[in-house]
Amino acid sequence: MAEKILSVGIDVGTTTTQLIFSELLIENTASDFSVPCIKIIDKKIIYRSEIYFTPLITPTKIDVQKIKELIEHEYQKGKIAKSDISTGAVIITGETARKENSESVLNSLSDFAGDFVVATAGPELESILAGRGAGADIESKSRHEVVANVDIGGGTTNISVFKNGEVIDTCCLDIGGRLIKVDKITHRVTYISKKIQKLIEINSLNIHENSLINNSELMKLTKILSSGIGEVLNVSKRTELSKYMVTDKTLREDYKIDHVMFSGGVADCIYQKESKEAFEFGDIGVNLGKSISESYWLENINVIKSIETIRATVIGAGNHTTTISGSTILYSKGVFPLKNIPVVSVDVGDEEDELRQDDLIETIETKIKWFELSDEQQLVALSISGNRKFSFKNIEEMADIVLKGMDLLLAKDRPIIIIIEKDIGKILGLMIQKVNLRNNPLICIDSIKVRDGDYIDIGTPLSGGKVVPVVVKTLALGY
Repeated sequence: MAEKILSVGIDVGTTTTQLIFSELLIENTASDFSVPCIKIIDKKIIYRSEIYFTPLITPTKIDVQKIKELIEHEYQKGKIAKSDISTGAVIITGETARKENSESVLNSLSDFAGDFVVATAGPELESILAGRGAGADIESKSRHEVVANVDIGGGTTNISVFKNGEVIDTCCLDIGGRLIKVDKITHRVTYISKKIQKLIEINSLNIHENSLINNSELMKLTKILSSGIGEVLNVSKRTELSKYMVTDKTLREDYKIDHVMFSGGVADCIYQKESKEAFEFGDIGVNLGKSISESYWLENINVIKSIETIRATVIGAGNHTTTISGSTILYSKGVFPLKNIPVVSVDVGDEEDELRQDDLIETIETKIKWFELSDEQQLVALSISGNRKFSFKNIEEMADIVLKGMDLLLAKDRPIIIIIEKDIGKILGLMIQKVNLRNNPLICIDSIKVRDGDYIDIGTPLSGGKVVPVVVKTLALGY
């Protein structure tokens, strides 16, 4: 029998703070003789909040009390009580994730009820969430082609690339609408980010704080920023200039992007043809959107309209399932329960030949770094997917791959958490225990499928310790 529950998604971003309430219809899709499998069978948005500028006390400190008041106000407007909420997510994204009191914000908002995912999203995870919210994963799967989503916010531009519904690459650029702030009435420049100051100096542009904005110089700058996006997407030839815009790493060049989508606040200025006041939002977002919409490189790639633009990273429980692990699990005592553990996945394919050890190790290392924030490494679970028939040799190789790929976590004495589709959890766990000289606590459970960007809760073992309940939370747009 289906049941309705309420979900909320709260996103505290670089520029804006907003929330969405969703109504989810859930049902146990397992047969009468199987363990429960609760899935969402329908969902719809029932309330969208106003979009607020994220309140700051100083450039490096969030106004926690003000944000809490905004959220409480929207609960009242939406006529939703905290006790009505069953599930949801509170995510801090963009530059806000790097503010000195971001953890205080999470703690303050986490009591807004329900079984929450509460997390600080680094640039890679934010890219994935925005891409899913915009619908890039769905488009890539339905078209069987490569789709990139470019999420342009106030402080950063986050790019995620999807193929057949799965993430294959991400990057973050120091490009955003509020890297330069301009007084809406006087058109005087009130703020220039250090990130963009270097580009201004390199290109000898006449743009300075406390001076009136020079429109022709500003258009030169936004065209440069737009060209940088085209270069990173490999739609136009890369130059030295784009390197100054890359936050950490750029996109790989070993694949071709077939389609591009835009989300984030600036996306509305790209898609909407009607003219806006240049400094309507007190920044350069309108000008940046105009430059992108007129970019020459857009002629070389197909543009798809995204499902959502500015609300793409307002996330709720897009999918929330409860599953039971297989019967070949292995775990250390005293590690349960665990909540809100982010997942990264690696696909071992379906070939019976040797595993691509170096490639798999590099993939695991790269994805674990998605959750490295301010020199702090979050606990991460590794999902191993694919239809490969594992030989004993493959299992030995996989144990070595796991230990080498997860070394960043092992060095910090974090537990090893492995989720594997195939029914080999116990033997893989035993092999990892055998060769892991650090003796980290271990959880290795099977018969569960999760993907990059999912979060999981792992409960107390059931049935004499032979099975473990796992709640899978897929973060997507809360609709």
